[in-house]
Amino acid sequence: MSSTRSDRPRSLKASLLTVALGLALAATAIAPSIKPALAADGGTVVVASTQVPRHFNGAVQSGMATAMPSSQIFASPLRYDDNWKPQPYLAKSWETSADGLSVTLKLVDNALFHDGKPVTSEDVAFSIMTIKSNHPFQTMLAAVDKVDTPDPLTAIIRLKHPHPALLLAMSPALMPILPKHVYGDGQDVKSHPANLKPVGSGPYRLTDYKQGEFYTLEKFDKFFIPGRPKLDKIVVRLVSDANAAVVSLERGDVNVLPFVAGVRDIERIEKMPSVVITNKGFDGVGPVNWLAFNTKKKPLDDVRVRQAIAYAANRDFITGKLMNGKAKVATSPIAPGSPLDEPGVEMYKLDLAKSQKLLDDAGLTKKPDGSRMTLTIDYIPGSDEQQRNVAEYLRSQLKRAGINLEVRAAADFPTWAQRVSNYDFDLTMDTVFNWGDPVIGVDRTYLSSNIRKGIIWSNTQQYSNPKVDDLLAKAAQETSPEKRKALYSDFQKTVVTDAPIYFINAVPYHNAFSKGLGGLPTSIWGMMSPLDELYWEVPPRT
Repeated sequence: MSSTRSDRPRSLKASLLTVALGLALAATAIAPSIKPALAADGGTVVVASTQVPRHFNGAVQSGMATAMPSSQIFASPLRYDDNWKPQPYLAKSWETSADGLSVTLKLVDNALFHDGKPVTSEDVAFSIMTIKSNHPFQTMLAAVDKVDTPDPLTAIIRLKHPHPALLLAMSPALMPILPKHVYGDGQDVKSHPANLKPVGSGPYRLTDYKQGEFYTLEKFDKFFIPGRPKLDKIVVRLVSDANAAVVSLERGDVNVLPFVAGVRDIERIEKMPSVVITNKGFDGVGPVNWLAFNTKKKPLDDVRVRQAIAYAANRDFITGKLMNGKAKVATSPIAPGSPLDEPGVEMYKLDLAKSQKLLDDAGLTKKPDGSRMTLTIDYIPGSDEQQRNVAEYLRSQLKRAGINLEVRAAADFPTWAQRVSNYDFDLTMDTVFNWGDPVIGVDRTYLSSNIRKGIIWSNTQQYSNPKVDDLLAKAAQETSPEKRKALYSDFQKTVVTDAPIYFINAVPYHNAFSKGLGGLPTSIWGMMSPLDELYWEVPPRT
């Protein structure tokens, strides 16, 4: 039955309230009371998340959905503060050799897995080699040759060449330490039963899980850091409706709403008197929203055409108006907030005259109707503000330069990913994460060796520049911070000039918390870091 325009808002409101009520009741069923005790007594925090994990093993699966629970269940060698500085975790100390070819970790002597067995260097060695073989970020540990274990509390990582990204790769979201006695039984680690019933050494144990609905994390009483974790329990409700999650936060039915990206949702939450919302905690993620070009497809194989589109696109309008100033401008492959970000790249400020001249020079002269060419633009479904709305805006904006854009929708994410990874596109909106260090999350998009048909978030632009390959290879091994920054500066300037991608904005992720919560996770990994310091200062409103 079709709905009239007048009754749609009422139906939508009723639907959202119904979903929100269901979410509240479900949360109550799992945690009879979400009213916490005072800090000294622990208490419970209820999280609503649209990020649904396939499983809980971050050693073989990337993404926020897995990283958030994995970082609670598993400890890692290091953790990071909000200034990009490594801090002790399972490793109480670490030392890089003078030649940069080894890193020695000295482990704490009191870390236990949730089954009571001690964490040793054998577990660290097993985990590192498992991640190297199975994690989708193949460049992350490609330099690792082997891990020596001269004693139970010493692990020496041997490298084929210097690898300055290694310390960051030891973060909780990227290097969970697995128990060898569980995962080393010969079964495929990617499909291991323990991925759904994990045994880690982190601050919380997974005690309950209903696929697609919720998971419960309870305090590990023998966690190796004294006095942590502060909370007794974290209940994570998995929801598909972001609007219903916002309603539940507003009602006080949930205490934490992470990874909020909708501008309207952010603005709504900012007005809630009982909630604190922050954009801190995403510097390590480095989420960049961009327009990608198929550089092997005419006329986009001509750099002048790609530059002309960039000069006509008007990034400032997109970030300032479409996103209400909530999204930081992104101008290069390395996300704003990274210490390696290069501000001195070509900015591609709106310049229709320059755009028109570039198109003329490329031989794309105007037809009698004022048009020059017709192209198709795709976008990732399910993220209207960052994807579809920008694509629709570009359709109208680029017409001013004589470019007709046809917006092509995809039924679902797999449909979009299949098109883009098989090069069946002209232009596409996309969102890709830096993951802290370029070696981990940036190189994959620009290395010519990573042009791999059928694999999404590889070099799907089919961009190839020997200079860029050389710069990235050198930067991946450069141990001098100043020289490394200079190499990445040259890399960014070169890529922006070549324009295989038009960079638009950092995705405006925010985390929202009930007032009364202290120890908020605002480090570079945010909610993908251990929540062992999160606590209740005072009970929330009832």
